[in-house]
Amino acid sequence: MIQAVTAAVIWCLVLCLLPGARTRKDHSILVAAVAIATALSLNVGPIYIAGDQALGDRNLLDLVANILMVVGIYFLSQAILRAAELNDAPVRRDRRGLLILGLVSVGLVLAFLGIEAPVSSTKFMLDYGDQPAAALYSVIQFVYIGVVVGVTGYVCFRFRRRMAASYFRVAFTLIGIGCCLALVVVFAVLGMDVAHLLGEQSTMEQLAAVYDTSFVGSMVFLCAGLALPPVARRIVRRAQLKTQAGLLESLTSTWEKATATRKDGRLAAPAAAIERGDPETRRLHRMLVEIEDALLMDPAAAKLLDEADFQTLTRTEDYLASNQGRQDGRVGLARWGRRKDPSGR
Repeated sequence: MIQAVTAAVIWCLVLCLLPGARTRKDHSILVAAVAIATALSLNVGPIYIAGDQALGDRNLLDLVANILMVVGIYFLSQAILRAAELNDAPVRRDRRGLLILGLVSVGLVLAFLGIEAPVSSTKFMLDYGDQPAAALYSVIQFVYIGVVVGVTGYVCFRFRRRMAASYFRVAFTLIGIGCCLALVVVFAVLGMDVAHLLGEQSTMEQLAAVYDTSFVGSMVFLCAGLALPPVARRIVRRAQLKTQAGLLESLTSTWEKATATRKDGRLAAPAAAIERGDPETRRLHRMLVEIEDALLMDPAAAKLLDEADFQTLTRTEDYLASNQGRQDGRVGLARWGRRKDPSGR
């Protein structure tokens, strides 16, 4: 049941990440989410039985799922560590990390080959965990996961305050909490492995309760933290588009007034994209530049603008400044108009 719930949570994360997949430079989070979701899905009872039967009823599907899990954890860590770097440098191949991942995968395969598991089981470690090879199989996987999520959680808590966007700070905090809970999962599993070898059934049951709670909690916090940035960006983008549409509608009237006597200097097609970047933002900037040029060349044109026009200019300036800063160091249009307007507006 826990596997099915956590798998559903991770697949929801995948759905949140898919809309921006085409424009995203780094697909590590999407790869990680798909790998982890697939690993968890393969451990769901009916899916596991059917899949393992297709592979010969030798529990090979457990090995496949665990390798997918460590692969997913690796890519998850890489994505978060790169996000903490706060730069747009090209994604570089982490050869050392890939080498360690490869060695861990080989270790899992070798340990698995030493386990006597003749019957397909949806409770693999519970049924076969009393074997030293099975304990080693589990230890290799969870020690690796523990080291990776430990480093990732440390980076999240250390660098979260450097994030400019508030939703990134919240996301890093949620991911950090998820990593801490994942460490609890790791210690619970390692404790169960030792208890199983020693035949301490009561200890195993107590640690299993800790495992169940912390496992679900870690997945929920990790998914919430990973889903927050793309969802928040889409919400912010929709708000920006709405703001841009309102500013363009208001600014067009002001632009018409200010440039009425300088039609030869107007932008031929104000609705078109200017140079590169966001077309609407570029259009706003170009219209502001044309209004400023008109006021500089003909100060009397300021008389054609009323209070509402200057308020529109101020709002547009503030919007552009908050999104991209000053484009070319020109004097603020609305403030210039208020100072230079001969009519004393």
